[in-house]
Amino acid sequence: MKFDDILEYLGEFGAYQKRLYITVCIPSISIAMQVLLPVFILAIPNFRCAIPSFPNDTYISQGKWHDDLINKTIPTAKDGLSKCKVFGSDGSEESCDKWVYDQSIYESTLLMDIKLICGDEILRSHSNMIFFGGNLVGAFGLGLLSDLIGRKKTLMLSIILHIGTGIGIAFINEYIGFSVLRFFNGMANGGVFMTGFVIGMELVGPSKRALAGMIIMLFWALGLFVLGLIAYFIRDWRTLSLAVSCPSVVYLSYWWLLPESPRWLLSKGREKEAEDIIRKAAKVNKVELPLKLFDQHTLDTGPQSKIWHMFTDCRLLIGSLIIFFNWLVVSMVYYGLGLNVSNLSGDPYLNFTIANIAETISYVLAILLLNRIGRKPLHCGAMLLGGVACLATMLPVIYANPWVTTALSMIGKLGASGAFAVIYVYAAELFPTIVRNSGLGTSSMCARIGGMISPYIADSVIGGDLRIALPLIIFGASSIIAGLLCLLLPETLNRKMPETIDDAKELSR
Repeated sequence: MKFDDILEYLGEFGAYQKRLYITVCIPSISIAMQVLLPVFILAIPNFRCAIPSFPNDTYISQGKWHDDLINKTIPTAKDGLSKCKVFGSDGSEESCDKWVYDQSIYESTLLMDIKLICGDEILRSHSNMIFFGGNLVGAFGLGLLSDLIGRKKTLMLSIILHIGTGIGIAFINEYIGFSVLRFFNGMANGGVFMTGFVIGMELVGPSKRALAGMIIMLFWALGLFVLGLIAYFIRDWRTLSLAVSCPSVVYLSYWWLLPESPRWLLSKGREKEAEDIIRKAAKVNKVELPLKLFDQHTLDTGPQSKIWHMFTDCRLLIGSLIIFFNWLVVSMVYYGLGLNVSNLSGDPYLNFTIANIAETISYVLAILLLNRIGRKPLHCGAMLLGGVACLATMLPVIYANPWVTTALSMIGKLGASGAFAVIYVYAAELFPTIVRNSGLGTSSMCARIGGMISPYIADSVIGGDLRIALPLIIFGASSIIAGLLCLLLPETLNRKMPETIDDAKELSR
């Protein structure tokens, strides 16, 4: 009996599976907070050089006498007072080594504490890139480890690393240590998300996997709402880091709450343990199972192949490259727009919340429309909507309307979020069974490369209005190109999933 046949007896998404799935989705709340925590702890508030030999200087004016002293000491620049220069004793401009900051929005950030400004801002992009690099290593490295030692043990190791690095960041006083901890935090997040997700999904029946695979995104969105709320009330970066990291300690209880994956146990020949878990699930679901569950064909997945076999046919090669490109772009745009929130006009906390509302709406719409209008039109439509919205920011920048720019950015986030949710399902249905795992693995790698690129686009070093518009223009153009290319892909709704390379060729026709 095939394992999916057992799930039909058990119930494809019964009470036991729902309970298990919700349990493994909850850590997504914490992971989302860690991923976009840099929006607040790496923010760069308004600042200027401090007045030399004036210990009580503040960014906010202390009166007319203070304004006069500032004007005599700090040179002017095209966008106000110089951020990096003071007048020397001979009247020439020279670089300063002390600054004062506008603390009306952020009481403190890491960049304020370790002074990563005046030419060192690029280090913020490096730090975010390092985090996504860790995420790439974690998704693949810990994924391989889970095949060796089990899903549950790998999940617990990832949780411990997630907790330790998250809390440790709050006590860092220099850039290198912060970046190292962020790398391992990204690595842990990849392990927690992917391994937990696999534990939950390996007990979900085939017809319910698409829905279940998208529900986890709602937990992710909830984590972003929680982050925005906590950040609004806690403006000190160290306290904020602790506030979002310490609650993760409760996930240590998963050692007792979660079972090992029965599929993995069967792959290791531990049939008795796997059967005990499945019969426990049957008791919760109130169903009867056959006396004999497993045979030599239970985990037989048929002939296996490699992803490069998809490159032996012109249509499949083009289709695979389009899928990989879409994963890269949708990840780059999603994370780029998330990190770009602090660069938009207006209150960053309000902008962050509005972006999260747009993201949640996109997930709900994706769940409602996925099986109604199809994968291809939904994904292409989301990519084109987000792309056109981002490109349209050229107009409000020209006509000096920052609020329209912000609104268009939010529409872009809605499109990117919806496309991110759909691409998981769409790609899984396009790759044939014999290369599905390697195809999704390669797609995931492309997504994480997109994530590594995104901070450099979001933190554009160009000054003036283009600093806000240029990232959105790049994100918009990339989304439109990727969305149009998707028109070359076949629809998969109500189509039999391809099993072999020949099946994939037939689908592509």
